[in-house]
Amino acid sequence: MSSSRALTSLVREIEACRVCVGKLPHEPRPVVWVDSRARILIAGQAPGRRVHESGIPWNDASGDRLRTWMELDRDRFYDKGNIAVAAMGFCFPGTVNGADLPPRRECAPLWRPRLLPLLKNVQLTLLVGAYAQRYHLGGAVKSSLGETVSAWRDYPADVMSLPHPSWRNTGWLKRNPWFERDLLPELRRRVSSALR
Repeated sequence: MSSSRALTSLVREIEACRVCVGKLPHEPRPVVWVDSRARILIAGQAPGRRVHESGIPWNDASGDRLRTWMELDRDRFYDKGNIAVAAMGFCFPGTVNGADLPPRRECAPLWRPRLLPLLKNVQLTLLVGAYAQRYHLGGAVKSSLGETVSAWRDYPADVMSLPHPSWRNTGWLKRNPWFERDLLPELRRRVSSALR
């Protein structure tokens, strides 16, 4: 079976996944946005409520900010030949005190070992948030998200760690002006290079 057909088959399996039935405050609705042609993989935490409702990844204010960081409009971002989105958890985990819960622990070990090898054209992986950074960087992750993001020069050029683009991180962005000054221009350069 070709890798493209294998990926299509796997996506159907993921979309039908019901492993977390009864463990979520709603019916599972896995959101995965991948294509064998994709050049950039965005590995985030898990879908938020709006993404759960629409089935479209990063279809919220955080996605608007992420697209601004990447300097991509919606058309280029949602072209599956450009961008793949596979979060650490494919279902919205619910909230507590207004904040999203962590991704379900079952999801990444169940699906990522089968999914990632099928994304053969990915040239750049964006690790959005601590959960993705811990999974993908393993022992190379620093003791805090801020330290991991600020050490972006220490990691391979095909990986970039980012904070979550949520409004909740606006204070962190203001306290760390190097992010906009130093990291964002390099992020945009790498995104542009990957999509050439």
